[in-house]
Amino acid sequence: MAFERGPVGKTGGTLALVGFLLLAAALLPRVARAAAKNLPAARSYFVYVASGSKGIYNYRFDPKTGQVTPMGVVAPALPGLSFLITDPQHRFLYAVTERGHAPGSDATKTEGLVISFSIDPKTGALKFLNKVDSAGRGPCHLLVDDSGKTLFAANYGSGSVASFAINADGSIGAKTGFDQHTGKGPNPERQEGPHAHATVLSPDNRFLFVPNLGIDQIKIYKFDAAKGTFAPNDPPFSSVKAGLGPRHIVFGRGAKFAYVVCEMGSSVAVFSYDPAKGSLTPVQTISNLPSDFTGIDNSSEIEAGRSGRFLYASNRGSDSITVFAIDPSKGTLTRVQVAPTLGKIPRNFDIDPMGKYLIAGNQLSNQMVVFAVDQTNGQLKPTGQVLDVAAPVCILFVPGP
Repeated sequence: MAFERGPVGKTGGTLALVGFLLLAAALLPRVARAAAKNLPAARSYFVYVASGSKGIYNYRFDPKTGQVTPMGVVAPALPGLSFLITDPQHRFLYAVTERGHAPGSDATKTEGLVISFSIDPKTGALKFLNKVDSAGRGPCHLLVDDSGKTLFAANYGSGSVASFAINADGSIGAKTGFDQHTGKGPNPERQEGPHAHATVLSPDNRFLFVPNLGIDQIKIYKFDAAKGTFAPNDPPFSSVKAGLGPRHIVFGRGAKFAYVVCEMGSSVAVFSYDPAKGSLTPVQTISNLPSDFTGIDNSSEIEAGRSGRFLYASNRGSDSITVFAIDPSKGTLTRVQVAPTLGKIPRNFDIDPMGKYLIAGNQLSNQMVVFAVDQTNGQLKPTGQVLDVAAPVCILFVPGP
């Protein structure tokens, strides 16, 4: 919209100024939301850590110094706990357990559970709200849509994806959608059937992507945010090379490209993304490992750096995090570092909201290690902080007071 400049104090100038202020007021919430979503500024952060044996830990993180301070366990032991996520406003936390052992649960239950908590904004304490069946076996990943009204769960064991309504009080409501994947891959031991491994929405909240390790596909759905439902897209999926086993997916800055970490192939598959069609077109597949690595490895987590210039993928076996430089026009990757995580089996990691620090969780060595992120080349350097924590499997930053 254009405004005609008029003399100061004249009607034209006054109307132009009023129009500009109204437009700015209308745009400001959108800009603020975008900034809060991508780079939420806070004096401190809570860091929730899912432990496979002890429950949910809470830590205080200082974004200026990178110092991480333990605050204790804020949720009891949840056997099979595997992933954490919050709503967009960070009022509620959701956890998924691969088995049905949770407060008030039937110990004989084998289906997975999704559990909701409210977050105390001052202390980070969690209050249990409710739990529901995940609608499948072995759930391993969760997602809340941008409206905060729909929760998605990926069921690894049974190879399915489900959606649930989120009630006004943050508790989990009725199931609103479900899809059962079918098929298998070339590896008879690990791809005997479908294994859904993640749920990720496009940046515009219109398409849902579900990497399936068992069938070497990334399933694509149209998402109806008003109803909380999803349906197969056209095209309904994109594929990686047979036997690679796609695990997690992340969009690059500007959403021109998407990156899929492949667990079995220890590699990253690069796709160009068409936001109008919701389609993924293969561009590149690159190894996460140095050429001289000869052991067994299973890549696990992937995340884009806050600047959009670098990509990070963790490796279980090599026990490292690979740093890639991103070509901004082509989306292709160039490996610039394979950084040891100083522990065993880095299943998960997270980058702080300012993009200056990365915390890696070494599941088998029961520790978290803090790294500084070089803002020039994206490389990782240990800060010297090593924190003892039982079997860390998920790390999540949440804005604090």
